[in-house]
Amino acid sequence: MLKKLPIGIQTFSKIREENYIYVDKTKEALEVIENYTYAFLSRPRRFGKSLFLDTLRNIFEGKRELFEGLYIYDKWDWSIKYPVIKIDWRGDFQTLDSLKSVATRIFNQNKERLKVNCKDIDNSVMCFDELIQQTYEKYNQKVVILIDEYDKPILDVIENREQAKINREFIKALYTIIKSNDEYIRFAFLTGVSKFSKASIFSGLNNLEDISLTPKFGNICGYTQKDLETTFKEYLLGTNLQKVKEWYNGYNFLKDDVYNPFDILKFIKNDLVFDNYWFSSGTPTFLIKLIEKNNYFLPKLSNLVVGKELVDSFDIENISLEVILYQSGYLTIDEKIVEEFGFNTIIKYKLKLPNLEVKASLNNYILEHLLNQTNGEKLQNQTNLYKALANAKLDDFKNTLISIFASIPYNNYSNNYIQNYEGFYASLVYVYLQSLGIKIIGEDVTNQGRIDLTLFIEDKIYIIEFKVVDSDGKEKNSALAQIKEKNYHRKYLNSKLLTSNSKLYLLGIEFSKEEKNIVGFEWESINN
Repeated sequence: MLKKLPIGIQTFSKIREENYIYVDKTKEALEVIENYTYAFLSRPRRFGKSLFLDTLRNIFEGKRELFEGLYIYDKWDWSIKYPVIKIDWRGDFQTLDSLKSVATRIFNQNKERLKVNCKDIDNSVMCFDELIQQTYEKYNQKVVILIDEYDKPILDVIENREQAKINREFIKALYTIIKSNDEYIRFAFLTGVSKFSKASIFSGLNNLEDISLTPKFGNICGYTQKDLETTFKEYLLGTNLQKVKEWYNGYNFLKDDVYNPFDILKFIKNDLVFDNYWFSSGTPTFLIKLIEKNNYFLPKLSNLVVGKELVDSFDIENISLEVILYQSGYLTIDEKIVEEFGFNTIIKYKLKLPNLEVKASLNNYILEHLLNQTNGEKLQNQTNLYKALANAKLDDFKNTLISIFASIPYNNYSNNYIQNYEGFYASLVYVYLQSLGIKIIGEDVTNQGRIDLTLFIEDKIYIIEFKVVDSDGKEKNSALAQIKEKNYHRKYLNSKLLTSNSKLYLLGIEFSKEEKNIVGFEWESINN
């Protein structure tokens, strides 16, 4: 009999006692416990952080019987039991009073479970302080502190910057208590989606070690390919594993590529039907607002290299789209780049959209907020664009683009100057093509500059440059001229991607500020 699927179950004991699948993460748990006192782990939502945290709780509470058959079973001293304080942020954080109310409930639950008391129940900071010390005294044993989704009180109100700051200061004061009680603490572990800079949240907990990008913990959450081929083998009989990989694999935290567990469990439950399970479980509306507010050049997302600080920290005062996309799981690590200059070492990360689910869903979501089209119209446009590029029918490509831009509601242009912004047009074309699954490089670097978009489809490569021009036509035909003047196409003349029958297409597209649509469209083909 097949074991049950643990969809939405974050309680380790329930999984082990009620015949649910459990992918063994106790080796990583033991490594963390034995090598760290204060540790932090960042992973996107629905990645298994809460289950891992509850696994740690059961280890420290000495529930040996739950771990039979798992890696840690004969490697941990189960005779020593530690009292555990667990903080799980669930509730309303829209006001400081509601946040304080949630904190009071959390500490009351811990007091009752541990059978200890704190005098100053109305002051969460002081109550936490007392709770740690009273627990240590009652059990004559150092305390374990586990904090799940430490950043939720901030992220839930991130669109209200002032409230986010207020909430940040409140939880910062709470977390500072951990440092001041170091002598009473055996181990503290925090999980979250985002990694706030130490200065903004953990200034009082400067010994907290971030294991989020420590290679040996790269698989601490998520399912590996090996897990699919062993643990889930019987559940996936008859399905195309390569297609499953393309749809749901691709998240990387400097070890193996991993799957989001939620995707795999929902995929199996829904009779192996491919769908955007993880993406549809949350709506990235805040990302859309950031894109619109900052006139973000979306093609950058397909060829994005960021400094170490961008995947290391997040600040309310300076919100970066790249940081949010990475930390929330819409981008992941493609490659770690280490550059050495004398005594200096610079670490960079090349980021990518992890898989087909995210690539198609994110771009479709962006399109829905930029265009006034039905799903049927959008699907027809996607079909027309793909066929036009696959068959090199560039007049059809042009006509479909004109139709798309003509459909944009007038009020999208009112009260702003988006029609003057070259990146808007390039971004819209980019997300349409990304939603098709076409391989794209945005801001493709050459020795003469950057190509706006490079597209790869079947045996064809398209080099595309965009321009925004005035009605006087002085700039007309300048886009194609720039490609040829800068010899952008030379980068691909000897590319292994081209066969003897392949062609390179140079395509210059100009948009009018006044007409808000294409007014110039020139192209040339080059035989390999």
